[in-house]
Amino acid sequence: MSRWRYFAKRVLLSIPVLVFGASITFLVIRAGPLDPVSAILGPQGDPQAYEAIERRLGLNQPLWQQYIDYMVRLFTFDLGQSWVVQPNTSVYELVLSYAPRTIWLGFWSVLIAIFIGIPLGFYAGLNPNTFSDYVASFGGIVWRAMPNFWLAVILMSVLSQSEKILFGFDWEAWLVPTIVTGPPPLPDPIWGLFTNPDQFLRALKKIAPAAIVLGSASMGNEMRIGRTAVLETINSNYIETAKAKGVPPRSLVWKHIFRNALIPLVPIITGEAFLLIGGSVLVETVFDISGIGFLFFQGITNGDMPLVGSLMFIFILLVVVINIVQDLLYTIIDPRVGYDGGN
Repeated sequence: MSRWRYFAKRVLLSIPVLVFGASITFLVIRAGPLDPVSAILGPQGDPQAYEAIERRLGLNQPLWQQYIDYMVRLFTFDLGQSWVVQPNTSVYELVLSYAPRTIWLGFWSVLIAIFIGIPLGFYAGLNPNTFSDYVASFGGIVWRAMPNFWLAVILMSVLSQSEKILFGFDWEAWLVPTIVTGPPPLPDPIWGLFTNPDQFLRALKKIAPAAIVLGSASMGNEMRIGRTAVLETINSNYIETAKAKGVPPRSLVWKHIFRNALIPLVPIITGEAFLLIGGSVLVETVFDISGIGFLFFQGITNGDMPLVGSLMFIFILLVVVINIVQDLLYTIIDPRVGYDGGN
């Protein structure tokens, strides 16, 4: 089977997953406590006005009719308009407005996890049972054990009072003046940051605390799994054979140990999407980032059904796409993995 046929097969198999995920989302939204009409009218709404708005939104139709309309709109990428958060504003506009902040947060969160967690894990695996190994392993366990929401609140409290707590170091005045919470100052389009060093530094400093919190859990995972993968690779038979053949240590590490140790890290690295989708809701809310996670939280608390349903569909679609990319990466990193599901 060719790579493109394998890719097409994975895309076709993902369609039932999307249908199932969207169906569960519809049931949860419709059967749950969300009541957009009450959110629009307020607690003292008139019953006649309640019925009129319910008819206008189509909530008085049979559930099966609402389900069909919901699925048709999603799979034709007609995400509709917000009912409550920003009435009469299309979900596309809201996503395009809020997404750059989440992308900026996710970009640095992933970089922190990959370029700190993996190197530390590999270093600990290459130097087992040493002081540095113990420090790295203990640090990974500690970072992994701290919940995102708890770490976000603690870090926000410390940095907002850093002059008192950190022996006179003022985080908000350091390098460029910023406050701890609030959305990062991003231009439109976002890549305009790379032409303005001052704005780039300001946006980076603004997002750094949230990125550290969001990337910390994956950083701990990648550190621990990277260490274990390196240790298993070092003790494998083919590494012993390569040593016996006189392969130089540098080539042994870079061409044999690191590449094979990366294989179990592929699902961890691609799994960053799950962390960003779930964790960003909490982190963005605590730090007031005003990204997609914050928008999703506002949609839930205000009972904005089209907004919540559309964002959930986008989240599910991202997870499915990343799983496909993960499978393709396996075939690139490990040639033993075939396209037919066997070795």
